[in-house]
Amino acid sequence: MTQTRAASRRITVLGTLLAALLAALLTPGRAEAASLKEVTGFGANPGALRMFRYVPDGLPAGRPVVVALHGCTQNASGYGTGSGWIQLADRWGFSVVLPQQQSANNGSLCFNWFQSGDIARGQGEAASVAQMVDRQLADVSGDASRVYVTGLSAGGGMTAVMMAAYPERFVAGGIVAGLPYGCAQAAGSPYVCMYVGATQTPRQWGDRVRAARPGYAGPWPALVAFQGTADHTVKPVNMTDLTRQWTDVHGADQAADVSDSVAGYPHQVFEDVSGRAVVETYSLTGMGHGQPVDPGSGSEQCGVAGAYLLDANLCAAHRMGRAWGLG
Repeated sequence: MTQTRAASRRITVLGTLLAALLAALLTPGRAEAASLKEVTGFGANPGALRMFRYVPDGLPAGRPVVVALHGCTQNASGYGTGSGWIQLADRWGFSVVLPQQQSANNGSLCFNWFQSGDIARGQGEAASVAQMVDRQLADVSGDASRVYVTGLSAGGGMTAVMMAAYPERFVAGGIVAGLPYGCAQAAGSPYVCMYVGATQTPRQWGDRVRAARPGYAGPWPALVAFQGTADHTVKPVNMTDLTRQWTDVHGADQAADVSDSVAGYPHQVFEDVSGRAVVETYSLTGMGHGQPVDPGSGSEQCGVAGAYLLDANLCAAHRMGRAWGLG
């Protein structure tokens, strides 16, 4: 008799749970959990890229937008999760645009930061990314005055392209193991740029950016850059050249105004004449080629370790987000 009553209670509880589940599934207007979704028809798309985006559930209007560009051999989903940007979007409340390269454009899935037809305003991949920004702002009623762009490696090279060719669209950029704008042209080859660097003065580097947006009077995007000292794919000289390029664009000198350490790594800040931080650099001692992450649930942790996503006890996305006021 006791066993019969227990069995009956279990059946009743199970039936209640099933009924609740069915009711939830059948409730009109039930919101789906946030997920990465592809967006089509975002413009003429001259660079033939794919657009993905992540919008946290219940995100109100007027929130920031971050554009995150993956590295070679990666894709939008893997980079969005691995870098920590999707995690931070939920934590801090902003949306993420994740452009994705196609193999027809580049067999290694690298953004073409070195191709003249893809790095000029109104052309190729640069124009496609700009069109994604416009579509995202319209669809989520985002804050056009708080749009940021970041990327790893080739995505970092394309980040420099967007900062130079479309400076009015971005408040700041974050470049991880990337290249200065126009480096392939200055060096005569993308490989010379990556492995050796280009011999340019700060003014010559800055002139390349200014030539990408003739007549533009500013403001120019601020820069946060990360570079592993043991990176043999994109040599550390490229962060030095990025610093020279963007301090010149902002009219700042080449001497750091702040030199300290963060998580044990050398960190520098360069300020313009008004005292505003315009270039910030992190030199990750002993780190190879990849994006620094710090997996975990702590307030400063984010990211998932993997190929070119390196557990360095520092999450680059978090440091960028803090510099940009996203948190």
